[in-house]
Amino acid sequence: MLTKEQIAQRIAKEVKDGYYVNLGIGIPTLVANYVPQGIDVEFQSENGVLGMGPFPFDGEEDADVINAGKQTITTLPGASFFDSSMSFGMIRGQHVDLTILGAMEVAENGDIANWKIPGKMVKGMGGAMDLVASAENIIVAMMHTNRAGASKLLKRCSLPLTGVNCITKVVTNMAVLDVTDKGFVLLERAPGVSVEDIKTATEGNLIVNGDIPEMVI
Repeated sequence: MLTKEQIAQRIAKEVKDGYYVNLGIGIPTLVANYVPQGIDVEFQSENGVLGMGPFPFDGEEDADVINAGKQTITTLPGASFFDSSMSFGMIRGQHVDLTILGAMEVAENGDIANWKIPGKMVKGMGGAMDLVASAENIIVAMMHTNRAGASKLLKRCSLPLTGVNCITKVVTNMAVLDVTDKGFVLLERAPGVSVEDIKTATEGNLIVNGDIPEMVI
């Protein structure tokens, strides 16, 4: 199965030249480390940064330059900083071409739950609600199952929803899947993972058409 870094590396292949991309907290932040050469991309963070680069090397961090998850980041030439109202204006105005988020659960109809587990302390929803309400292209980066081995790709989300019918693609440690009105369409499988393994780990409706190629990282 894929590591978190490999999930991010696979998602980086979905980034196109000239895109403005918002990276959520967790695995999505790693995507900036794997952008293919020759691709010009602007990474945006809702705390007010445009032009993020890869994570800094140890000893080169600047505690004043952070993303929305309070992680230290680097910036590329031409990067800009602005207040959160302008940042959310960019998001709500649909000026972001691709949004990459983490999730606790995704339903077969594209619902996402990624902000709250009842009874546990959480920091709040942050910008997730605005992102899922405004973006037209949302990819989720997540583990296929939870620590107990139960599927996180469900018929219906059991946790409080962040957004409804909004996810377009999911990349997990086991597979790449499109989210359609008929369910999860299996596109690729992780090296060493069989289609049967993915079927067993997926509670939601899984659609398998023909031979499924192995993921190229």
